[in-house]
Amino acid sequence: EVQLVESGGGLVQTGGSLRLSCAASGLTFADYAIGWFRQAPGKEREGLACIRSSTGTTYYTDSVKGRFTISSDNAKNTVYLQMNSLKPEDTAVYYCAAASSSLLCPFIRGMRYWGKGTTVTVSS
Repeated sequence: EVQLVESGGGLVQTGGSLRLSCAASGLTFADYAIGWFRQAPGKEREGLACIRSSTGTTYYTDSVKGRFTISSDNAKNTVYLQMNSLKPEDTAVYYCAAASSSLLCPFIRGMRYWGKGTTVTVSS
């Protein structure tokens, strides 16, 4: 059974930082691209960043480029999202997901497996 488990969410003040983790099991980590997504209240889910652990190739959407960094620890089958300079508009539930091809990430319909999410709240 494939499982993606997010952790690291919480309450942080504007300008603060958080590091989210996504622990993957039940899949061959190197065969998948892992992406981070978020869904704010009343808004659609959006893709943020992707990484292909086998190559280290990363992708960022413009909304987080320069503030968020995606990385992976292949030995731990874990992907991280370091979030800096957080803003109230970053408040959302953050999800990680896995796709069988880097070309499919961060397209929501292209992601095959999803975690249940972790909540990030940025106070002003």
